[in-house]
Amino acid sequence: MISPETRVQIRRYFFAEHWKIGTIAQALDVHPDTVRRAIEVERFQHAEPLRPSMVDPYLPFVRQVLEQHPRLRATRLYHMIRDRGYTGSVEQLRRVVARLRPQPREAFLRLQVFPAEQAQVDWAYFGSVMVGRAKRQLSCFVITLSWSRVLYLEFFFDQTTENFLRGHVRAFQDWSGAPRVILYDNLRSAVLERRGDQIHFNPRLLELAAHYHFVPRPCQVRAGNQKGRVERAIRYVRDSFWAGRVFTTLADCNRQALLWRDEVAHQRRWPDDSARSVAQAFAEEQPRLLPLPLHPFNTDRMEEVRSRKTIYVHFDLNDYSIPPEAVGRPLTLVASDTDVRILDGVTEIARHHRSYDRQQSVLDPAHEQALLRTKRKALNQTRAGRLALAVPESEDLLERAFAQGESAASQTAQLLRLLDLYGRFAPRRAGSPGAEHAARLLGRLPVAPKSPLFAPAGAGSQPPSGGSGPRGPSPRSGDLR
Repeated sequence: MISPETRVQIRRYFFAEHWKIGTIAQALDVHPDTVRRAIEVERFQHAEPLRPSMVDPYLPFVRQVLEQHPRLRATRLYHMIRDRGYTGSVEQLRRVVARLRPQPREAFLRLQVFPAEQAQVDWAYFGSVMVGRAKRQLSCFVITLSWSRVLYLEFFFDQTTENFLRGHVRAFQDWSGAPRVILYDNLRSAVLERRGDQIHFNPRLLELAAHYHFVPRPCQVRAGNQKGRVERAIRYVRDSFWAGRVFTTLADCNRQALLWRDEVAHQRRWPDDSARSVAQAFAEEQPRLLPLPLHPFNTDRMEEVRSRKTIYVHFDLNDYSIPPEAVGRPLTLVASDTDVRILDGVTEIARHHRSYDRQQSVLDPAHEQALLRTKRKALNQTRAGRLALAVPESEDLLERAFAQGESAASQTAQLLRLLDLYGRFAPRRAGSPGAEHAARLLGRLPVAPKSPLFAPAGAGSQPPSGGSGPRGPSPRSGDLR
C-alpha cells in the first residue's frame, strides 16, 4: 500500500505532467503496478470502448485474435480488419488494442529456504562523490541471509572484483560463518560469460568459494525475482539509511551504516514471525553457518609495476615512492583498500597509505633522502662536483672567469690544485676573478703534501712544514675564511 500523498503525486505526474508509468515508478521508487493502480488504469481495460468509434463492429474479432495471439502487433491487426472493411486509422486501432490486449501476470511461489542455506548478493550504486580532485563512484556491497534476513553492507569507491571479494570476506567475519549457497545477478565480478546454462564464473570468485566452501549460483537472465530479498534489502538501505544521511569520509559512512544495521535493520520484525526480530532469528541461524577457515581469503590487488626514471610508480590515479635503487627494476604492487605495498621479489621495499585523490605524489621522506645522498655521492665523483662541494663560492668565481674569456676546465684544475694545497678556501673580495688571482692571494705556495680536503678556515694558510716560506704579500684580512 502507498500513502495518500504518494498517490496524489503519482496521479499529478501522470495526468498533469504526462509522465510515463515507468518514469513515475523510477522517480518515486515504486513498482509500475503500483502506479497503474494509483491512476486506475484497470478501468480502461474493460471490453467496451469508452465511446462509439469505427472500431466497434470489429471488437469481437480483435478480442478473439488477441486471446489467441496476445503479442500480435496492432499494425498487423490493422491490415486484418482493413481487409474486412475497416476504414478508420491505425492510431485509433492502437488505442483500442492497448486497452484490450491481455496483460498476463506471472505467478511466483514463495521462496522457502533452510537456515544458513542461502545468501543473496548485489551491488547498489549511490552516485558519485569528490575525494580531493578525484570523482569517485560510490557503491554499496549488500549481502543478506535469505532465512533470517540479517544483512551486511559496506560502501566502496568502485565495484572492482577486489572490493566485491572484500565485501564477502568481511561479511563472513561479521557473521562468524558462511552460507552454503550464494545467489548472484549476472554481474561481471561473478559471471564472465554465459551461454544458456553454461556459465564461466570469475576465477577469483571460484577461489573465494573454494576457500569458504560455498557454492556460487547465478540467477537466470532477467529474473530479478530470484534474488528478491537482496533487492528489497537494497531498497530498505536507500529509504531507511541513505535518505538524508550526511558523512565526512568513507570510514564515517561505513561506521554509520553498521550502526544503523545493528540498531534499526536488525531490530525490525522478522517477516516469518512477527513475534521475533531479525536479530533473534539470526541468533538461531548463526550456529548452522559453515565454520570459517583459519585464515581469511586474500583480497589484495596485485599488479606488475616499473619506474623508468623517477622514484615513483603509478597506481590508481596517484604516484607512490620507492627507494632509488629500485628504479628500473620490475616490481610487484600489492594494494588493499587502505594500504599500498611495493615488493621487490618477496621483499617489501615500500609501504604507503592509499590515496583516493588524484595526481598525488605519496612520498616516503626516507626515499627522498636516499636519492639526495646518491646525488651528492655522484656529484663528488666529478672534478667540478668535488670543487663545488668543497668550495661552494668557486661557482661564482668560475662564472666570472668564464665571462672574461678564461677556460672553465683550466680554471677548475687550478682551483683543485689550490684545494689540495690549502684545503677549503673562500675568496670573497678578490678584485679579479680566476684561479690565478686566488693563488696570488694564497701566497703562490709551491706544491706540498695535501692538506685535509675540508680543513677549517685558515688551516691551509700557512706553508706545510719543510717547505719554503711565502714569496709575496700575505693574504689580507677578509680574503680567506
